[in-house]
Amino acid sequence: MDSYSSWLNSFLVRFRLSANLFLSQFEPLALLLAPLLTLFIARLLHSLLSVIHEKGLKATVLVLFMSSIKLVPGVQSYIDAEKQKVVDKLQSGSKSKREHWRTELPTTGLGVGVIEEMKDVKSNDADWKGKCSGTVYIGGSESEGHFSLINEASSMFAHTNPLHLDVFQSVARFEAEVVAMTADLLGSKEKASGGQVCGNMTSGGTESILLAVKTSRDYMKAKKGITRPEMIIAESAHSAYDKAAQYFNIKLRRVPVNKEFKADVKAIRKQINRKTILIVGSAPGYPHGIIDPIEELGKLADSYGICLHVDLCLGGFVLPFARKLGYPIPPFDFTVRGVTSISADVHKYGLAPKGTSVVLYRNHDIRKHQFVAVTEWSGGLYVSPTIAGSRPGGVIAGAWAAMMSLGQQGYLENTRKIMEVSKMIQKGFEFISHFPLNSLILRYIE
Repeated sequence: MDSYSSWLNSFLVRFRLSANLFLSQFEPLALLLAPLLTLFIARLLHSLLSVIHEKGLKATVLVLFMSSIKLVPGVQSYIDAEKQKVVDKLQSGSKSKREHWRTELPTTGLGVGVIEEMKDVKSNDADWKGKCSGTVYIGGSESEGHFSLINEASSMFAHTNPLHLDVFQSVARFEAEVVAMTADLLGSKEKASGGQVCGNMTSGGTESILLAVKTSRDYMKAKKGITRPEMIIAESAHSAYDKAAQYFNIKLRRVPVNKEFKADVKAIRKQINRKTILIVGSAPGYPHGIIDPIEELGKLADSYGICLHVDLCLGGFVLPFARKLGYPIPPFDFTVRGVTSISADVHKYGLAPKGTSVVLYRNHDIRKHQFVAVTEWSGGLYVSPTIAGSRPGGVIAGAWAAMMSLGQQGYLENTRKIMEVSKMIQKGFEFISHFPLNSLILRYIE
């Protein structure tokens, strides 16, 4: 034992002398900075590897490339200038166009004459009728047909507010029936749905998505105690999820789509962890018009005990009817086990007035986390189901009128026309791709 101790002491003395001799070649300042620099590089590499793990190598390289480009003199200022142009446009155009815009109330009101001025201002709008795909979904003139019907219905209830249920019982009924009829289209009466599907009307797809995300966050906090939530979306998912992540302090993990432009289930599975509250599927997604594998996503969500939201803002009033017409539509609604919420826009192919969407939940236990209740307010108990407090009852009435006037036969006929036109467009592209000159052009573009 004594010989071992003496050997160890001798070894340590020799090691110290050798180390001191080696380090004596360097400046003291360099020796001081070396560990700090090493720590800095290690942290940098750790951060880089974390980003690669979260976003993937391709997305990380793209971000680094764009960041490097912005370092080139003049590039950042150019980008800022282009952003400002967009902001100016969103704020109603350039100063030259705004010179004659009112900045204060007229001294004497215009009375009924205001209608003529509004007509004059409206004449400067683009000729959008039947020409703005993805903007206005109703064909024809505003003064006739379906357009005229929903305009009349909306104006009849323009003064109403569903916040006051006891006063405007008619609008409360309209909202409940729009929600129930939409839920019926999306499998609420099928045994697999559980028979408890419920929801509310909202101002549009973005609010429906925001509410579904907020509700999923609070539901998973109550269910699993998750306090630092994360959600996973495909890069084709709507930008409303980015907005929801910012609003509700949720970490967003984005994964690439697969070769078919569908949400990559395997990539999503790799990103799931103990903080995951929600995964997302689109039917169809806005960028490509392709339905994500909802059934596979449902199995994934169910196996991990997390939420799955299906964005049916575009497909909600097309897919159910396309299926009835015999088209091979994959499962997408509450009949899929694991689907906890769905958003469907009535103001798109539901042909309702703008500002009408529906958010649905599989059961009341989930939906209750959507509500906000304030009990400590000096004004009394305040309970609100959606982001807005007061809401325009006119558009709710217009949505009800749209659905009731069209009925199943009306939507079936509209869907038949939509699907036939889509097939015609597809055949047109196939013809172009087989035409020699255009085929050469397409290869060049690719």
